Amino acid sequence: MFDSLSDRLGSVFEKLRGRGALTELDVRAAMREVRIALLEADVALSVVKTFIEQVTERAIGAEVVRSVTPGQQVVKIVNDALVELLGSEAVDLNIDVTPPAVIMMVGLQGSGKTTTTAKLAKFLTEKRGKKILMASLDVARPAAQEQLRVLGEQTGVTTLPVIAGQQPVQIAERARQAAKLQGFDVVLLDTAGRLNVDTALMAEMAAIASATRPDEILLVVDALTGQDAVNVATAFKAEVPLTGIVLTRMDGDARGGAALSMRAVTERPIKFAGTGEKLDALEAFDPQRVAGRILGMGDIVGLVERAAANIEQADAERMAAKLAKGQFDMEDLRGQLRQMKAMGGLGALAGMIPGMGAAKKAMDSGAMDEKVLGRMEAIIGSMTPKERAKPEILTAKRKIRIAKGAGTTVQEVNKVIKMQLDMASAMKKLRKMGGMKGMAAMMAKMGGGGGAGGLGGALSGMLGGQQMPPGFDKFTKR
Repeated sequence: MFDSLSDRLGSVFEKLRGRGALTELDVRAAMREVRIALLEADVALSVVKTFIEQVTERAIGAEVVRSVTPGQQVVKIVNDALVELLGSEAVDLNIDVTPPAVIMMVGLQGSGKTTTTAKLAKFLTEKRGKKILMASLDVARPAAQEQLRVLGEQTGVTTLPVIAGQQPVQIAERARQAAKLQGFDVVLLDTAGRLNVDTALMAEMAAIASATRPDEILLVVDALTGQDAVNVATAFKAEVPLTGIVLTRMDGDARGGAALSMRAVTERPIKFAGTGEKLDALEAFDPQRVAGRILGMGDIVGLVERAAANIEQADAERMAAKLAKGQFDMEDLRGQLRQMKAMGGLGALAGMIPGMGAAKKAMDSGAMDEKVLGRMEAIIGSMTPKERAKPEILTAKRKIRIAKGAGTTVQEVNKVIKMQLDMASAMKKLRKMGGMKGMAAMMAKMGGGGGAGGLGGALSGMLGGQQMPPGFDKFTKR
């Protein structure tokens, strides 16, 4: 997501950071490069023009020229402008109403509307604790209603039984009534799509909206279609009272033009982003965090949330107890490796941690191997329980045996041992700093709040406070 734009902007700002002072000519030259980067990312021309004018006006002000770190000041100004462009604040769904709240999903055929409906149902069930009813109003596309029923089974969400011959408005009214009688909190209406915005489609949407009085009308658009997505959103907004937008396939959109243009052009907030094919690959859209990712500032809050979703509480508490004593053995290292794999692997984590942009680029280019976590885990798995508990007993003979068992080399075994020693040393230092309380304070300064024990170990140990531990980059090279 935003990879190409992030790379281009990163190179522009790197030049600015390298200068001790900035003139107005320096700023304007940088803004020209930013303008080109945004246009290449398929951001709407009108949006780019307004954005550059606003940023340039702020950047050539006295606070930048006289700043001790002018380059950083310009980056901050661009970051603030990006946040404003994306909508300033995250906008939540309006579902805290007298049940059932009605959410109407609209969009063109092929935008991923039905799958997004199921993703949203799963999100609201698991993250918000809501009781959801889904109903398919698509009587035109073959097997559309059956598709939603199957997705309902996969997500554990109830779907409205199909009655042959009923029309969309009738289905919508039945769904709302059933949700009210059966105590559902939210009813999701998956409407029909068309290949293009046409009169018949809009008339059907208007009739459904009139019959159900939805609390939310969410437009689902494919981010990969770039400016076409913006055009579709503009057309729907003219005919239907949209309350928000869901961008699908954001994980495949390296440019990000649709996301950056959508809010400014439609004046409607982006509420969710689809980030993969799995049914849990849906994220609430947060302008501040997205802007941070675009500018290579990471997403510590997102990292904390991902950790909370993937790290078992018992494991976190066990790790916290060991950290309090300044202990860290091979078994602990293996636990951290498994947590990192569960959280998406090195590539996913590197993109969310400030200062790890270079590591992410190296992984994307193939210079660093994403499979390193599996190889390291295999090495630790080849050790005996006693060796994992007391790595200091690993003699040359034992290392040869471990390497053969893991299908690696003694050199790689040595690198794992060195990493464990470095991390054990870091844990002892952390204990002197105040243990978990000290780490919580550090995490708060980074913007991630308290954090769990497992996450703290992963950040402080595996990544050494935003940097990879000694030897880790060598280990990951192919």
